[in-house]
Amino acid sequence: MAKMSGGQWLLRLDDLDTPRQIPGIADDIMRTLESFSLLWDGKAARQSRHVEDYQRAFAALQQLGVIYPCGCSRKEIASIVSAPHVDDDCIPYYGTCRNGINGNSHIRSWRVSVPEKEVCFNDLRMGRFCQKLTAVSGDFVVKRGDGGFAYQLAVVVDDGLAGVNQVVRGDDLLASTPRQIYVQGLLGFQQPDYCHLPLVTDSDGSKLSKRDNLISQQLGNVVGREQKLLVAVLGFLGQCPPVELVEYPCSTILEWGVSHFKPLRLPAMGGVLGI
Repeated sequence: MAKMSGGQWLLRLDDLDTPRQIPGIADDIMRTLESFSLLWDGKAARQSRHVEDYQRAFAALQQLGVIYPCGCSRKEIASIVSAPHVDDDCIPYYGTCRNGINGNSHIRSWRVSVPEKEVCFNDLRMGRFCQKLTAVSGDFVVKRGDGGFAYQLAVVVDDGLAGVNQVVRGDDLLASTPRQIYVQGLLGFQQPDYCHLPLVTDSDGSKLSKRDNLISQQLGNVVGREQKLLVAVLGFLGQCPPVELVEYPCSTILEWGVSHFKPLRLPAMGGVLGI
């Protein structure tokens, strides 16, 4: 979708969560992309090198008076609501600390206060999507108590500084997009176009993930199967690639994809990747 529009495809390594990083995994990700001829434009970005940018954005939000310290634990927040928001495991926060932290509590996070109005955008696949932040996320975290910056702030700054004008990602992130759009507006960044793709799942409907359902366990070793997997993905995305395409190198398969990709063919639902 980036190349068919004459744009660049950028690679960013989200490596802010230092304690959970596996040594060497970033290099492995890059080598895997290269084996599929998925070659990024320019230099790969790393979030860990942009902490000062996140701090400046955080200071700007402080200047606007829209963030406040919070002393509530996740367990305490969960006990207030009937159930977490199932779309992205988000538990709504109803602003308990908006008017100050309990005297016996320490700062566990910094939150941005959200308005009552809906945040809406047009997704290139899903169509019009609206969300009332107060009901879904409430005042959400932009910085943790240990000083680390949250994804919802970092990704907005990353996209804004890189000039990203189109974000294509899985529809498991659809529900968090309004939060990012809200922060974009506060910081004066341009809102990108969004396209949330259907997810590849296991046979029981569970999404493949790093944590619960390793892709490597489902698809096996990808070495020597790159062409077959690329063609299967194009088919999964509704693009009807010719069967003989598997005989060509990955670079040729991707060239076909750039020339023939039609977003309107993207399926409404995800499922098992047929390979």
